[in-house]
Amino acid sequence: MNFFEIVNAHISSLTKSEQALFDYVVKNMDQVKNQSIREVAAETFVSTATFLRFVKKIGFTGFSEFTTVIKYTVLNNQTATKPMPFTVQQRDYREEYLKNITESVRVISPTKINEIVSHLATHPNVYLFAKGISKYATEYIYYLYSMAGFSVTYPKDYEFRQVTMKQVQKDDLVFIISYDGQNSEFLEMMHSFEASHQRPFIVSITEADNNTIQNLSDVNLYVFTDQVTVNQTEISSQISTIALLELVLYQYIEDYGKRDFNFIKQ
Repeated sequence: MNFFEIVNAHISSLTKSEQALFDYVVKNMDQVKNQSIREVAAETFVSTATFLRFVKKIGFTGFSEFTTVIKYTVLNNQTATKPMPFTVQQRDYREEYLKNITESVRVISPTKINEIVSHLATHPNVYLFAKGISKYATEYIYYLYSMAGFSVTYPKDYEFRQVTMKQVQKDDLVFIISYDGQNSEFLEMMHSFEASHQRPFIVSITEADNNTIQNLSDVNLYVFTDQVTVNQTEISSQISTIALLELVLYQYIEDYGKRDFNFIKQ
């Protein structure tokens, strides 16, 4: 009984205001699970009737089922330990692997994609910030966006990142990839953007749980993956992150490819 498994089939049908309610719920699950419908409605500035219609639209029979499922989802996220690959049947793991990709793509709303695409259409300087195993997926994203004609900067170590963040301007586009959404270096960088009054448009890619980086971003994309460690080294799949950023770029190409000067006709 997982919240995201239930709502996935209904995400694409949400209106802009309903998407805002969905984002609020995802970012505040730990709080919402203990609140009444009146309290949640007040926090989201809608009537109880409006919030109840939203709850039913995303697949629940009522508010009680809604909060019960959220409680189980939060509890499972806090206590569950993911099995190492192939300690379970390979067929089962393959299904989980595919489900992670599917959930990551289904949850992203067209509104979020279009918002990012609109910023790409202004031809901003694009900055990619990632650490750990995410750096290797980001290397591919750097290649992809560079080949599409964008000016992309990808600092790969701490010193380079410290220099690069001082070059970011308010019209630029920054992608921050941090699964847990709590990386102190990136949080400090985001606060420095605010302090310098040169805040760029920030897109974060984090897990589907309330975290600080997503709350400080203009747009957050949720990624689902199983965390896997071998030989004291993380080897968690990055395919969901790649899929989301490919999806954004391919939407840009579809919307602007025939009239954008970044594209050279072959």
